[in-house]
Amino acid sequence: MIGTLYVVATPIGNLEDISARALRILGDVALIAAEDTRVTRKLLSRYEIRTPLTSCHAHTGAGKLQTLVDRLLAGEDVAVVSDAGTPGISDPGGELVRAAIEAEAPVVPIPGPSAVIAALSASGLDPSRFLFHGFLPRSAGDKRKALQPIAALPYTLVFYESPERLAATLGTLQQVLGDREAAVAREITKKFEEWRRGTLSQLAASYKETAARGECVVLVSGAGEQDAPRASEETVIDRLAALMNEGVSLRDASRQVAEALDLPRKDVYQQALALRADAVPPPG
Repeated sequence: MIGTLYVVATPIGNLEDISARALRILGDVALIAAEDTRVTRKLLSRYEIRTPLTSCHAHTGAGKLQTLVDRLLAGEDVAVVSDAGTPGISDPGGELVRAAIEAEAPVVPIPGPSAVIAALSASGLDPSRFLFHGFLPRSAGDKRKALQPIAALPYTLVFYESPERLAATLGTLQQVLGDREAAVAREITKKFEEWRRGTLSQLAASYKETAARGECVVLVSGAGEQDAPRASEETVIDRLAALMNEGVSLRDASRQVAEALDLPRKDVYQQALALRADAVPPPG
């Protein structure tokens, strides 16, 4: 008999948010593979579960994964957990799941808490269709590139973000997506749980004034007819450069690009001025 790998969702804050089935599985398996054994040990201690623990995190190598698979093949049941929420959803666990599937071991989910779903359910935004993106890149330029392909989707967009980058990320979201309705859920299910709702500009200003703490989920309304995606800075510059290289005046090139991309003419004109300045070689 091959053992079963149980993918067990654990609380995202409040330790009471765990199912009776999850507790039974954690107590019955031969081994629990945890993102951080210190974090999981607190949960196990709360419920007097004494199952052995081993680490299984984002940097776990192939050798350790194979050791866990070997235990499954030897007939032992194993549970995999992350520090909080459902393993594999912006958390470790996915690699072990894939390794178990390749070894033809049964993989059984034990559903439970998920910060994505918890935030979506209380956000006030449309929960019927959504896209979870996880963490955006760190730099503003890379954020913009990541957002361009999803800017026109009519789905609620859900992101994770660190408190240190929250205000900047909200600003970038506004620049790329427009000033849409949004919500920020912070420290969900924990003692200092906080919700802020409003437009992206309002939320960005709020978190610039008062820095966030703890884990954050950002939710943004989907694109409507009034929310056509803005052209990227690279697209504007490329079109300006092409027209100006053909001899079109700076003013006419700005007007044509602004009309074609439905952008404010003043903004495009400023980009054209910067482009011309960059093209002029320094004296001497």
